[in-house]
Amino acid sequence: MKRGDVVVADIAFSDRQGTKVRPCVVVSADANNTAIQDVILVAVSRSTRPGALTHVAVDPATSDGKIAGLLHRSYIQCENIFTLDKKFVLNTIGALTPSLLRQLNENLKRALDLP
Repeated sequence: MKRGDVVVADIAFSDRQGTKVRPCVVVSADANNTAIQDVILVAVSRSTRPGALTHVAVDPATSDGKIAGLLHRSYIQCENIFTLDKKFVLNTIGALTPSLLRQLNENLKRALDLP
């Protein structure tokens, strides 16, 4: 598992009332991905929020979108960051291209108010 991988994970709802299997993107550093059992992920959704400034659109009709492995037009929600034990990551379905990874990095900085 490495940074920029698109994975499918079984994640808990924020209210802890259940779980859902959904795509996510690995954003933790590769050094940590090999050294520790947790991974930092951002959620991927088929919907966006009006006025969202921290989403990366991924269209499977494009070459970037095909490499990402997503089946539907989706949005990487860079404000929806969480840590998960790797045992809940079910499989890897794709990876972000350098172009999408740059957009992800910019939106993570925006979501965390980093320079």
